[in-house]
Amino acid sequence: MPPLDWHDARHFDRTGERPCRWCGRSTPLRDDRRRPAHKVCAEQQHATSAAALGTDGEAAGAVPLPESLPREELPVSEHWERALSAALAAAGRGHAVFPLTAHKKPALPSPHPPRTVGQCRGECGRLGHGVHDAGTEPDLIRRMFERARWASGYGIACGRDPMHLIGVDLDVKGGLDGVADLRALEAEHGFTVPVTATVATPSGGWHLWLATEPGTRVLNSVGRTRGHALGIDVRGTGGYLVGPGSLGAAGAYLFAPGTDPATVAPAPPELLAALTPAPAATAVPDPDRLRQQIHHQDAYTRAVLTREADKVRATTEGGRKNRLWASAAAVGRLVHAGALDEQLAHDALVDAGLASGLKPAECEYAVRRGFLAAATTSRAA
Repeated sequence: MPPLDWHDARHFDRTGERPCRWCGRSTPLRDDRRRPAHKVCAEQQHATSAAALGTDGEAAGAVPLPESLPREELPVSEHWERALSAALAAAGRGHAVFPLTAHKKPALPSPHPPRTVGQCRGECGRLGHGVHDAGTEPDLIRRMFERARWASGYGIACGRDPMHLIGVDLDVKGGLDGVADLRALEAEHGFTVPVTATVATPSGGWHLWLATEPGTRVLNSVGRTRGHALGIDVRGTGGYLVGPGSLGAAGAYLFAPGTDPATVAPAPPELLAALTPAPAATAVPDPDRLRQQIHHQDAYTRAVLTREADKVRATTEGGRKNRLWASAAAVGRLVHAGALDEQLAHDALVDAGLASGLKPAECEYAVRRGFLAAATTSRAA
């Protein structure tokens, strides 16, 4: 690989972002030796190193650049301390938090190989599981941030005790007007959203924080309601919100003027019903057509889909739902990476679930939840 030929696609790592070896901030770029490095950082170090050499190739009195910086010397993000303080304050109000990058992604890299990311939700005891790392203990929060010196924000996990928070994201960009859409829903269904903690987003939108009853599961959704396509996104169980005090790539997230951070009002039942996507009918896939579609996939995608479907078919009674969910989560990573059509993946797994003896509604629920789990760590409002 040419050392600084950044047009070479091999300088981009699709498996995810890692801390730059020079500045410590997260980046998907890799240098000529496949080490994480921003283009600017690598070229600056390259220029510095070249300038320090004499014409005979010997160092001209310069101190050699270190191979990597010790952890205690990693540079702190300009907004790292502010994000940590805001995260600790949020935890003091009962919110479970974890560090984020400026791109609203979990700041800690996964401890697992790329192909197994998402299968573990923190059971291994290590950090790097996104929203599943979230906690309220100050020591845990400080430990996470110390390992993510490039973090400039934090996420708040939804659906957790004590308030079982959900977030209603009102978009006002790209021709959408979530505020007007919410007012229309209020008029249509006869409810009013109470005064509650509200966060202003860099794009001019709003995050409304609402509480739900214990045991209530609110699915994450993007612009979907019963019979409508709106500028309203929902962050529920398994999702997270960017916390106020965070700095994103587009700007800062701040509490709206007059907001009481401690006031999280109950979500109106009518709103929850309106924001719940209508259940889709489960059709039995045609076996011949399904086989043909799978056959035309690339070798790797076909192998993953066939392997996971075979696992579901081979599972005996008692663990079928969990197996189908796990296989859907594994296949869902290909779906959300754009490598596999969602409908094809859905049909193949539903067909396998039906063959194992599950009912259509059970298959539908397990597959959709598995797909959602695969997308959880990349979804944030």
